[in-house]
Amino acid sequence: MPLRAKKILITGGSGGIGSLLCEKLLSSGADITIVSREKISLLNVRVIQGDLSTLEGIAALIEKVSLMAIDVLVNLAGIQYFGFCEKQSSDDTSLLYAVNLMAPVLLSQALLPQMKRRGSGHIVNVGSTFGSINFAHFVAYSSSKAGLLGFTEALRREVKSDGISITYVAPRATKTSFNTNSILEFGRITRMKVDEPKWVAEKIFQAIRHKKKDVFLGFPEKLFVRLNAIFPRLMDAALVASDLKAKSLLDPK
Repeated sequence: MPLRAKKILITGGSGGIGSLLCEKLLSSGADITIVSREKISLLNVRVIQGDLSTLEGIAALIEKVSLMAIDVLVNLAGIQYFGFCEKQSSDDTSLLYAVNLMAPVLLSQALLPQMKRRGSGHIVNVGSTFGSINFAHFVAYSSSKAGLLGFTEALRREVKSDGISITYVAPRATKTSFNTNSILEFGRITRMKVDEPKWVAEKIFQAIRHKKKDVFLGFPEKLFVRLNAIFPRLMDAALVASDLKAKSLLDPK
């Protein structure tokens, strides 16, 4: 799909992957608007200040963007939590689900009517391999991304005849400030492969450009996603060592 003059709205566009994706899209001639919680100024990029962490904040953002003619919505913003499920506060849990799941769903709902009227549009949801391989100690994060994957698949089937494309991109661990020190240490002791944000941004860019359906990044994660779907008990056994290492990191005795 030619991207010149296409109006693209990106949540999380000021982050490590998001800023690199913006550069790629700008070089293709796209008209970029990003959503940022902080008041910032970026060259050649329109910035809308918005808070995705509450339903009220999402509603306020929708008021700002629903009248804009958007060709492509990229739901990239996300947060994660690493720790025991019961130790994550209710406020932090609500915030995580708001940013990772409710914001993409509600923004998509808000922009679908105009896309249907035009008979064209593209919604890109950036999830995670953790949405398909649900990791212990990432319970809220994994389940939010699993929900995003389910939403993507169902919506794709619903709007198939409306000229609207729906894409799901699932990166694995990436070198950004998204990761806390404990997550970085978990990745180190489990020998988790970590990708460069520039490479991930390029893959998302290509997914947008070619209107791909599902893009799972990295090997062996691609294989593990398929194995988990077909043989989940096999993956349970394979992840035991990872679980034990996480517990030793979170609750050293």
